Amino acid sequence: MSKLNIDQQTVFRLFSDKKSDFLIPDYQRPYAWGDVECQTLWDDIFVFAFPDEDCDKFNKDDEYFLGPIVTYKNGDKQEIIDGQQRLTTLMLLLRAFYTKLLNMQDRNSVSIRNAISKCIWKTDEFDNLITDELKIDSQVSTDDDKEEFLDILRNGDVKKEYSSKYANVFRFFQGKIDEFIGKYPGYCAHLPARIMNNCILLPIEAETQDTALRIFSTLNDRGLPLSDSDIFKAQFYKYYSDLGQKNAFIDKWKDLEALCDKMFHPISGTPMDELFTRYMYYERAKFGIKSSTTEALRKFYEKDSYKLLKTPGVFENLITLANFWNDISNQNNERFSEEILRRLFVLNYAPNGMWTYFVSVYFMQNKDDEGMLEDDAFLGFLNKTIAFVWTYAVTNPGVNALRTPVFAEMINIVNNRPVEFNDFRFDTVAVRNMFNNFVFYNARPITKSMITWWAYTSKEQPLLSLETKLEIEHIYAKNRNEKEKSLSNEKSVELLGNKALLEKKINIRASDYRFMDKAVYYKGYINKRGQQKDGTKIVELLELANSKTDFTESDIKERNNKIMDAFIDYLKENGLTKD
Repeated sequence: MSKLNIDQQTVFRLFSDKKSDFLIPDYQRPYAWGDVECQTLWDDIFVFAFPDEDCDKFNKDDEYFLGPIVTYKNGDKQEIIDGQQRLTTLMLLLRAFYTKLLNMQDRNSVSIRNAISKCIWKTDEFDNLITDELKIDSQVSTDDDKEEFLDILRNGDVKKEYSSKYANVFRFFQGKIDEFIGKYPGYCAHLPARIMNNCILLPIEAETQDTALRIFSTLNDRGLPLSDSDIFKAQFYKYYSDLGQKNAFIDKWKDLEALCDKMFHPISGTPMDELFTRYMYYERAKFGIKSSTTEALRKFYEKDSYKLLKTPGVFENLITLANFWNDISNQNNERFSEEILRRLFVLNYAPNGMWTYFVSVYFMQNKDDEGMLEDDAFLGFLNKTIAFVWTYAVTNPGVNALRTPVFAEMINIVNNRPVEFNDFRFDTVAVRNMFNNFVFYNARPITKSMITWWAYTSKEQPLLSLETKLEIEHIYAKNRNEKEKSLSNEKSVELLGNKALLEKKINIRASDYRFMDKAVYYKGYINKRGQQKDGTKIVELLELANSKTDFTESDIKERNNKIMDAFIDYLKENGLTKD
């Protein structure tokens, strides 16, 4: 087990140590503190150092804990894994005090100024300052403003043209110090002295980066944790820097990150992590890995010292894959045909997210030089994916169960073999029985999946925006049966034959009404204020509203059979049945 060096230290002891040489590595995020965070820090420190705004009430044995600093020893540097925002801010605060104290010649001010200097600059063997060597350096690859930070520390002033967060924070502290001195002119040296001597940090030094990252994940309960993609960014940064393409890479990474932030909303991890995950399945399939146990994202990419990320073309592949998914999210009809967009809409309501990895592998393997897919082949693939995933969600519930057949087909895809699911074809009688015995509660994802698929079996159903908020409508209201007791089997209300997609705003209005009342909302109406309220864009509900005066149990069963018959036919059409 890796050793940890943990030693509670004052700000002065930690910063002034001759061995202190902090590095904010390239994979870290840019500095992000603003006035709000700095005001909180200033207020907390001031209340601690000047209790009741009285300098003399301070107890020199009191301590104020500022938090942990997690690092690992990278050569002669202490690479910062957690605490870079805190550390950077403290450096700017101390530099602002140092600048202010330059014009003060009283003994206390000179003493504290000299102490601060040892926190900012390195010293030689005789304890003389080496003013061109700072105690901290930043290599953050996507931070265009880091040179302003280093210049402020070196020179102690902010040029007029500086507009970075570093510059704004330094100006903020300059203003606070001026206010402080104006109110307590005889105590200028006391506040920085108490910050350095009584404010405590907990440096945790790990032997390896991996250990430091694990500690960080355990400790950090604020803000965004360091993501896997931050580590990957560092590897790309080094690779493209060696090629002399550093600036071009930084620009492309920023654009890619912005695109992913807009497009992906994963339950865990960052949007960029999601892109790397989708791409991982393509590379995984190329390696011939079909094990249903998947490695953690960073474990997969870190093999052989991140060899994959240093392979020519991989970063470009990630950009191409992101653009593909962006066109899906934008329903780009210049890239995709109407039928493909309809299938992709249905897949957006899949019972689990496995389809996104499956489609990513298909795209990466079959795209042409312009990043396009052949329409008919892609449409066939999407139909087969829907038919298989939907059925498997009922016959073999759980996303983990789906891994075995899908991972095997991913390998077929990268080897240019057709997707057929030969070892997992379905018996139609068994499928029908399982569907008939399955209770399609609204909380089960497959319920919405099935009624979305059913809605788009109608050629008249228009393509809806992916932004449309759709809910599950009980055509025969649940509350109606509770009041009327008109169903011979109360479970009929949960049959697929009684469920349809409906826009959320209409579903709220139409809930719990008799069918003839619901039909008014399905079709649209004019309210009491004379305003036109739009009806649904779900074609089947409009057809029912225009053709029926009631929707009964027999209608539920008839529609349920129609859905089931159509789905069995869909399985057969896609070659997924044994018979």
